[in-house]
Amino acid sequence: MIVPRGRQLAAMLKYVGLPLLLLVLYDLAVVAAYKLMHWNWIALPHIPLALFGSSIGIIVAFRNQSAYARWWEGRILWGAIVNNSRSWARQVTTSMLSLKSGDAAELKETQRRMVYLQIAFVHALRQHLRKLEPWAELAPLLDEHELEALRVEKNVPLAIQQLMGKLLLECQTREWVDALQWRAMDESLNDLADAQGGAERIKNTPMPKQYDYFPQLFVQIYCVLLPLALVTSMGWFTPLGSTLVGFIFLALDKIGQDLEDPFENTIFDVPMTSISTAIEINLRQLLGETTLPAATTPIDGVLW
Repeated sequence: MIVPRGRQLAAMLKYVGLPLLLLVLYDLAVVAAYKLMHWNWIALPHIPLALFGSSIGIIVAFRNQSAYARWWEGRILWGAIVNNSRSWARQVTTSMLSLKSGDAAELKETQRRMVYLQIAFVHALRQHLRKLEPWAELAPLLDEHELEALRVEKNVPLAIQQLMGKLLLECQTREWVDALQWRAMDESLNDLADAQGGAERIKNTPMPKQYDYFPQLFVQIYCVLLPLALVTSMGWFTPLGSTLVGFIFLALDKIGQDLEDPFENTIFDVPMTSISTAIEINLRQLLGETTLPAATTPIDGVLW
């Protein structure tokens, strides 16, 4: 996710990049042909630019609204993961009690393991959505036996949730939690599973191709027509007017393309690395640990 750092004209122009450069060169070619070569037939002053621009603007705005809705839903789902991770760690550290004095050390180790599994789930889900290997992130949190068992799984975060469910059932069997506490903690796991399913739905269901193809095609056609319609009235200033208007439409089209996939491991993603690191810090603090990972900070204006 790009972190706002004020207005930067150069960065905004670079954002559109090659299409904007091609538009400038095309505008210059049109005005040169009209003014220097006297190709009067190239001018099309009667094109209803305002009507075309309004129609295309509505189409692009609708696509961008749909794309942003996908991005924002992804952020909401990760917000739910934050909340339920904290709830799970709080329940583990405050609701589980041992009635036998000899179980105190084992209970404490089980609590640590349950919280570490939740941290592992968050990191595994982030890597799962980005289609990256999670093993470097999981190695400090799980033992070698658990890691080897997870390596054969197609859905690592789901497998980790299953481990958490089995461990919770074992805690109920050993009477460290009663039936009501087990149900409340199991609901936290269900909520985490719902959030994972929602994120996977966004990841595995791309925007319809028509939403990408036609708005982009309409914007390109509009940019081609712009200098042809303006050259008779603006003359040598045609590249200025055409480029400014074209830049707006090209930028809007690019924004929609960037936002529609919030888990693609690009600078426009939901900042999952920052969120998962913040979760790990919070959960380790609930365990009473003082050696904590450093919070994620923006790199070159991007929060990952």
